Amino acid sequence: MVDRLTNSEANARRISVVEGCFGTAGQPLAIPGRVLIGEGVLTKLCRKKPKARQFFLFNDILVYGNIVIQKKKYNKQHIIPLENVTIDSILDEGDLRNGWLIKTPTKSFAVYAATATEKSEWMNHIHKCVSDLISKGGKTPSNEHAAVWVPDSEATVCMRCTKVKFTPMSRRHHCRKCGFVVCGLCSEKKFLLPNQSSKPVRVCDFCHELLSSGELTAGYPTRSDSYSPAVKSPINNVSDDEDDDDSSD
Repeated sequence: MVDRLTNSEANARRISVVEGCFGTAGQPLAIPGRVLIGEGVLTKLCRKKPKARQFFLFNDILVYGNIVIQKKKYNKQHIIPLENVTIDSILDEGDLRNGWLIKTPTKSFAVYAATATEKSEWMNHIHKCVSDLISKGGKTPSNEHAAVWVPDSEATVCMRCTKVKFTPMSRRHHCRKCGFVVCGLCSEKKFLLPNQSSKPVRVCDFCHELLSSGELTAGYPTRSDSYSPAVKSPINNVSDDEDDDDSSD
């Protein structure tokens, strides 16, 4: 199917429409061999709350952005190379259903589809695109990925010291290594995580000690890959940044 669409006029028109929806703020998407596989609205678990985002799956990249006018205008374009993507299903819990993790070395987050069928279709198509890219390129699947950030709402106290209660005066921060929600005192240090930034980024004291001693490498998260929306305790494992503002704490 992809090979048949590669040089088709229909595919070129579809990609041109997507470019037009992002306008001058977005990067050009039309390159030789690129095919638009599908598109749709997914709920992305952001730092503050779940938010609807428009996603476009190409045979080599995943693109998403904020919805300004549905099917007409999007902004804050994000482009994720598929060759470094791994995906994992998430168990349904409460209102958050039909979800999976999209994990990359630079950023990882959870998304949710409207139905189980949609989820299955998205995951199958992404998996096939990734497999085809790795197969054609002769590469080894990436095992490195950034931690998925725990949403602010899942932590009322620091997930490291478990003593500091979050208030308007005592704000939440996120460790870039483990993704935990931590207080300022537990995350005063920074460490260079090359996949995430060219500059040292905020990490919690626990991760900083492991990174500095060499017990932990910069490319691997300190927690398990699983995500549960009901995380309340620092001994549990897991969501995402403040609506795609990567500089946000």
